[in-house]
Amino acid sequence: MLYWLLYQKLFPYVSPFRVFRYLTFRTAFASLTALLIALLIGPFVIEKLREFQIGQYIREDGPQAHQKKAGTPTMGGVLICIAILLPTLLWADLSDPFVWLVMLSTLAFGAIGFADDYIKVVHRRNLGLTARAKTGYQVLVSAGVAVALLSMQAQGSYSTELVVPFLKRLHPGLSIPALAGVPHLALLAFLPFIAFTILVIVGSSNAVNLTDGLDGLAIGCTIVAAAALTVLTYVSGHVVFADYLELERMPLISELAIFCGAMVGASIGFLWYNAHPAEVFMGDVGSLALGGAIGTVAVAIRQELLLPFIGGIFVLEAVSVILQVGSYKLRKKRIFKMAPLHHHFELQGWSESKVIARFWIGSLVFALFALTTLKLR
Repeated sequence: MLYWLLYQKLFPYVSPFRVFRYLTFRTAFASLTALLIALLIGPFVIEKLREFQIGQYIREDGPQAHQKKAGTPTMGGVLICIAILLPTLLWADLSDPFVWLVMLSTLAFGAIGFADDYIKVVHRRNLGLTARAKTGYQVLVSAGVAVALLSMQAQGSYSTELVVPFLKRLHPGLSIPALAGVPHLALLAFLPFIAFTILVIVGSSNAVNLTDGLDGLAIGCTIVAAAALTVLTYVSGHVVFADYLELERMPLISELAIFCGAMVGASIGFLWYNAHPAEVFMGDVGSLALGGAIGTVAVAIRQELLLPFIGGIFVLEAVSVILQVGSYKLRKKRIFKMAPLHHHFELQGWSESKVIARFWIGSLVFALFALTTLKLR
């Protein structure tokens, strides 16, 4: 809205407002706006959560040191969503369909998380939506994202071909060409793309959700991942950088840098209150929304195969749970002392602060490696 007002409407009369045309300027302002929103309304949101007695319930089989956190306000993800979406509305070009797609996806995943948290609070237990219901809603939203991207492909602003790290000339397609020309079966031709999109976005959402178990852990890793995505979205839409890095330029994608910048600012602002010892937890409304946002942006900029490195810690946390469950079902033995992985290291004797700091470092290393693949092609 501010972009429309300050640049499109007032720039012809006030020449200094030309600065608002620059994506880097608006991305920086979106990040700062998100940070200020999170810092300013954070105390109000936390106080309201306390008033409504929206407290966290701690699983009894986890590390006993966490029991003292019981009752800490949760559902702080509402603050994160506000701090991401409002600056995006203010500073992004709202005529860009990718901006709306990512915002609506984030809002939808946040709504799923909100329902899950609300049930936990009402029933005063650590179980919200059933696994089947939660996964079903996530799949439905992800499928909607895939269909929306297919409609953008029909308009020539998107491609379902994959970008493979290190291999600049390899672009495998996620479609069945034999069905593409059949009028009534055209959608079936893109079932591989739809299935892959669902896997990426649902996997990303749940991976962030599993990582959210220690004060500041998930939000710290999100800051790193969102910063990496900000760089990727910017270079993917920039004519000079895209040409230099031999990337297929996608002009409309560049506006997503503003959304990603807002995610960085909102996450830093939330970390102010979520740092150990946490004053508020993000809850599923925050973790599912952030994971859904990261996955949706990765699909939109066609960097799905780079996502395991951008969010490396999230992947390790999710894989640890999969391995633990699979091993116990098949062999009746556990691989880790406890899953997700951060609890394993806690039970190994690491302090909570040490686990958080070392996982942040790991997240940064993964993200830096992901960015190096842009040139190592």
